[in-house]
Amino acid sequence: MNAVALAIDLGGTKIEAALVDPSGVVLAGTRFRAPTGRESSSEQLVASADSVVTQALATIPDATTLVGVGIGSAGPITVDRGLVSPLNLPNWRDFPLRDHVASLVPGVPVTLRMDGECITMAEHWVGAGQGVDNLMGMVVSTGIGGGLILGGMAVAGPTGNAGHIGHVEVGGFDEACLCGGTGCVEAVASGPNTVRWARSQGWVGETGEDLAASYAAGDEIAIAAVRRSGRAIGQAIASATALVDLDVVAVGGGFSHVAPDLLDMVREAIAKRAPFAFVAKVRVIPSGLSGEGPLIGAAALVHRADLVA
Repeated sequence: MNAVALAIDLGGTKIEAALVDPSGVVLAGTRFRAPTGRESSSEQLVASADSVVTQALATIPDATTLVGVGIGSAGPITVDRGLVSPLNLPNWRDFPLRDHVASLVPGVPVTLRMDGECITMAEHWVGAGQGVDNLMGMVVSTGIGGGLILGGMAVAGPTGNAGHIGHVEVGGFDEACLCGGTGCVEAVASGPNTVRWARSQGWVGETGEDLAASYAAGDEIAIAAVRRSGRAIGQAIASATALVDLDVVAVGGGFSHVAPDLLDMVREAIAKRAPFAFVAKVRVIPSGLSGEGPLIGAAALVHRADLVA
């Protein structure tokens, strides 16, 4: 039997869907994208979700069976009820995404987890974390997310939000976060928030891409902004490692490429914890996945269901 999973990835700027085979390959011609965004109404978000799901379903090859649907959503989520409340999508609060998708695929099991958990499963399955049983996957992009594999098993926690490192508070920063915290690593080091800080210092660019270009050109404010981001990410990883004794953190996401030495800056911050060798030992590595990683991770909820606690 040829089997595929329908993978869905919901984020702050887009929702995607695609078909993924049991080896973790996204099938060509099956990937579809639609916008989300802070200004989108609930009806617009539903329309975007329906669009990508129905388009992907229409590409299922003949003699191929859809064996399950995996959804990775920006957090927070309520896993037992299948609800999503992405921080950057204010018009979806406790939206029943799992059941809504299930209504589009009658009789097919649907599993919802936080997107950070999905990306970590993808790294463990086919990415940079293969063979590592104490792993955090981390996405640095519009927001900052993460997930955990501990003792070889994906860890969701009772609400499904375990590993949400974006809302770990880091010392020396006072940015207010949408979650209600102060100095959360997302509020400091995400792409939009790093750009915001640089602009507050007099930099005149608009986007993360602009910041990358300014950094490459030696702009002092851009360099300071990226270094600030790297320090905050490193502090958050060190704190997470102190809590759960990680061996590897695989970092991906669009803003993780803002500078070729960003991860060196992250490692420098972690190295300050040298007196705690079990913290300083954590290896920070780039993601081994392409931009398909979140979809592969959502499919892992189906194809690697044995790892899902």
